[in-house]
Amino acid sequence: MRRLVLALALIATPVLAVQPDEMLSDPDLEARARAISRDLRCPVCQGENIDDSNAAISRDLRLYVRERLVAGDSDRAVVDNVIERFGEFVLFQPRATGANLILWLAGPLMALIGAFAGWRFLRGRDQATPMPDDLSAEEKTRLRDIMGDD
Repeated sequence: MRRLVLALALIATPVLAVQPDEMLSDPDLEARARAISRDLRCPVCQGENIDDSNAAISRDLRLYVRERLVAGDSDRAVVDNVIERFGEFVLFQPRATGANLILWLAGPLMALIGAFAGWRFLRGRDQATPMPDDLSAEEKTRLRDIMGDD
């Protein structure tokens, strides 16, 4: 049973596309590169970060990130350089500035508008005009004619 659990655990581990020849010898720099790569989207695959993607552009981006880190750039400078080349699309979580601020605020704003509309609807149901209890003789006669009751 233990062997089965161990085998399933090994199968379930994520497979990274980072090749051994791409890895840095300095473990601290490699850890920084992995952290940066986790937040960068593959321009081709779009649903994967550059560490998980096998696309050639992702390999180039992984190498570029490591090259900039070896050159002494800060993590922020590396990400800014990648954004400068590819745009903010490469970020899994775009920055909340400029036009992106509209997108960041649209969700909560729509939730507030929806909650207000629901509150107004429920509040308005209580204040609806009540239906009359009794029909007049004329209305009863008309209803019998419509229903075909003789």
